[in-house]
Amino acid sequence: MNPQNPQNPKNPMDQPVPTFTTAETGALHDVLHEIVADGAAPGGVVVCGTRRAGGTEAGGRAVLSAGVVSPFTGPGTPDEHTVYDIASLTKVTATWPLVGRALDAGLLDLDAPVREFLPPMDGAMPSGEATVRQLLSHTSGLRAATRFDLYDLTARPLHELICHELMENLPGVHRYINRGYILLGLALAHVHGRPLDALARDMWAELGMHDTAYGPVRQEPRVAPTERQEGHDRLWGAVHDDNAAIMGGVAGHAGVFAPAADLATYAEHLLAGRESPLGQWFRMSLVPQAEIEPGLQRGLGWILGAGGTVAYHHGFTGTSLHLAPATGRYVVIVTNAVHNGAAARIRITPLRELAHKFLAAG
Repeated sequence: MNPQNPQNPKNPMDQPVPTFTTAETGALHDVLHEIVADGAAPGGVVVCGTRRAGGTEAGGRAVLSAGVVSPFTGPGTPDEHTVYDIASLTKVTATWPLVGRALDAGLLDLDAPVREFLPPMDGAMPSGEATVRQLLSHTSGLRAATRFDLYDLTARPLHELICHELMENLPGVHRYINRGYILLGLALAHVHGRPLDALARDMWAELGMHDTAYGPVRQEPRVAPTERQEGHDRLWGAVHDDNAAIMGGVAGHAGVFAPAADLATYAEHLLAGRESPLGQWFRMSLVPQAEIEPGLQRGLGWILGAGGTVAYHHGFTGTSLHLAPATGRYVVIVTNAVHNGAAARIRITPLRELAHKFLAAG
């Protein structure tokens, strides 16, 4: 499970854990209120926290909230237990950690073609030659556009349709590609002989993330609706991502629903360092694999900013997870920013930038 250019980063468990100051939480709360007032989202929740002390007990948390879950489902204020469609955070809360476990178990190999971990296929498989490492780091060269509504899924299984496609770019160049994580999800199901959602459910239960699940989830006031679809009611408890929906709601790139409290628990496990196998995999994944743009690198799954001091990932619906391994601090952001239209989600950028700024500052 050794990433390229192995390093020996400092163990975060050996470092003191600075708590969030009143000024920092106050500033994040103010910006959260501002984006809700601006119509970027009907509401949202931010959790500022620190890693688990000694790798066992929960770290300190501050929970900030604003607005309502949705004006269509009641006037309730969201809290850390409100369940959101976390969109592409699925990549780093389901697929990426399961890949780490499969590597440990010898079921996957970082530098082997993904076709080796899928059901046997005939013919040329250009996209099937992409390695697990390349898929994790978005450097595979696979086609970036994902339109499964244009595929004939009755002709061949999805993994065959993708693997037989020509590559769009040379491997090694960074380009954000959903289908890479879709292939990883299919590979995980194949090597384990179990569905992806079952694998993820068992893992989340072990981690204490009891309200995290692949959808659909029950329509109830604590579940945040997302966007109204043309000709349909507002999505509520059903996955927002079109391609994940075509796959039945369970995919390697999207489909997971979670509350901020569970994402905070997850962050604490990631920041536990050598005290946790998941923490070890997280630290190993922070080795840069490709440049996204000047000052921004891609690790295995995670985006690395601020000179590698902050690792983060976003979700299209308006979610984010930011972590500072050296200090043990993290910020969870969950909103249903697509509720008011997909364009509205861009207006939560100031909240994400402020979270990144505070973590980068130490």
